[in-house]
Amino acid sequence: METEGVLTVFIAALITAICTGLGALPFFFFKEIGKFWLGVSNALAAGLMLGASLGLVREGISYDILGVVIGFGLGFVLIVIARHFISDHDEDIHLGAVQGASAAQMLLIVGVMTVHSFAEGVSVGVSYGDSNTFGAFISFAIAIHNIPEGLAISLVLVPKGVSVWKAAGWSVFSSLPQPLMAVPAFLFVLVFRPFLPIGLGLAAGAMIYMVFSELLPDALEDVSKLTAATSMVLATFAMLGFQVVIG
Repeated sequence: METEGVLTVFIAALITAICTGLGALPFFFFKEIGKFWLGVSNALAAGLMLGASLGLVREGISYDILGVVIGFGLGFVLIVIARHFISDHDEDIHLGAVQGASAAQMLLIVGVMTVHSFAEGVSVGVSYGDSNTFGAFISFAIAIHNIPEGLAISLVLVPKGVSVWKAAGWSVFSSLPQPLMAVPAFLFVLVFRPFLPIGLGLAAGAMIYMVFSELLPDALEDVSKLTAATSMVLATFAMLGFQVVIG
């Protein structure tokens, strides 16, 4: 019976990961992206990531506010260290046909979203530890929520020359920790539950740092402050509203 439960949790979490790739679908209809739309894309990605991170903080607080604060601080410190290390070696970084500073930024974005997926995987496993019904609901909510997160990744990758299929692949890759973490969290729910708010806070801290250190400054290089701010705020509200609807 436990084997069937493990398989159910793994498949559910795997589906949530695959759904992230659906965020790349809009780019099948846009062949070229000009400078203006490049700036808007960065601003929209910033808004989607900011909205997602605020949702993580809200979810984490429902478990333990201190854990969220600790995790947030850890996320901030870790992403600063990672950014410094990658910046020192950006000439050696290649991501498909892209290299240099652009590839380094893309690597950071994918890395941050991958870290964020660890917490979501634990959420799936912990929820199935409560009941199959609750686990299925949480998995469905995360799967739907992953689509705009995949869009956020694609908004950064595609304008820099990454193909739509590869952007979808990187989006799915960023969510692979979900099935990997869901199973042990399901099997050892009492062990993993206390660390969930820390993980949620860590992901939120890293994502918010990327929004204001990378994506928003890049957007301001191509569009006006009004356009960047409007795009970012609308995307943030859209993501938060989306979370309310599926929540």
